[in-house]
Amino acid sequence: MAGIDCGTNSVRLLIADLGAPGADPPLTDVVRRMEIVRLGEGVDRTRRLAPEAIERTRRALTGYAAEITAHGAERVRMCATSASRDADNAAEFVAMVQATLGVTPEVVTGDEEARLTFAGAVGGLATTAAAPYLVVDIGGGSTEFVVGADAVDRAVSVDIGCVRMTERHLRADPPTPAQIDAAQRDVTEAVDRALAAVGLAGRATGASAAGSTDGTPTLVGLAGSVTTVAGIALGLDAYRPERLHHATVSYQQVAAVTADLLAMPVAGRLRIPVMHPGRADVIAAGAMVLRIIMERAGVPAVVASEHDILDGICLSLR
Repeated sequence: MAGIDCGTNSVRLLIADLGAPGADPPLTDVVRRMEIVRLGEGVDRTRRLAPEAIERTRRALTGYAAEITAHGAERVRMCATSASRDADNAAEFVAMVQATLGVTPEVVTGDEEARLTFAGAVGGLATTAAAPYLVVDIGGGSTEFVVGADAVDRAVSVDIGCVRMTERHLRADPPTPAQIDAAQRDVTEAVDRALAAVGLAGRATGASAAGSTDGTPTLVGLAGSVTTVAGIALGLDAYRPERLHHATVSYQQVAAVTADLLAMPVAGRLRIPVMHPGRADVIAAGAMVLRIIMERAGVPAVVASEHDILDGICLSLR
C-alpha cells in the first residue's frame, strides 16, 4: 500500500506492507520519504497556493509516483490537509495531482484527519506508554489535538502551525522579543481553546507545573517539529528515526531547546546535526508551539513518534 500526506510544509510518502489484523507492528515500512515543498507558503496572507509552491510539490510527487510504480503498490491514497483546505485556488492543486500521480487528493475533514492521525500514532504504543493519550500533530499550517484511548474521543484543529506562526510573527532573523511575545500570545490563546475543546481545560498552572502526572494523559507529539526538537534534546549526531521513535523528552528539555532556537539565527540552526535544511527557518515556531502545549496541558514530558497520519492512511487501505 502507498500513502501520501501533503501538508503545509512537507509532502511525505509511505509504501508499506500491511500485517494481518492485530499484528504488531501493524505495518512494515518499505519506503518512507519526506520532501519539504512549502506548499502553504504565503497562504495565510494571500489565501492562494503560489505557482512556485505547486511546482515544487509536482516535482516531489513525480518522484513518488516512480517509487510507487517500482514497488508495485496495489492501492494508493493521498490526503491533503491544511494548505489545500485554505486556498482559493485548490482546484489547480487537485488537477496537478491527478495529472502527476493518477489519483485524486482527498482534502480530508477534521474528523477524518483526527482518526487517521490517532490510528497511526498509537499503533504499537501501548507497550511503552499508557493510555489515555493526547496526540498533537504540529504541522506547517495547523496543529491537531486528539484525545482517546483505543479510539478518538475528542479532536480539534487550530491554525498555529510552524509556517503560519513564522510568517505571521517571527519574521526577523533571529526573532525580536516583541515578535516572540506576540507569537506566544497567539499560540497560548489557540492552545487554551483547543484544550477546552478536547476536555483538558484548566490544567495549566505555569511552566513549573509540567512535573505533575496526576490524571494527566500521555502526550504523544508528531511531525518534524517534535522529532527535531527531540533530536536536539537528545544530542543526536544526525537525524535517526530509530532513536527518535517513542523517545521521551522532558518539559525542561523542550523549554531549553525552544529558548536556544528562538535566540539563534537560521544560519546557526542549519549547523545543528539533526536539522533538515527546509525546516531551519520555521523550527523555532514549532518548538514554541510544543512548549506552550506542554505548559498549558500541565504535562511533564512528550513521547515523540515517527508514526502519524501517514501510517493511518496506509492502515485505512486494508
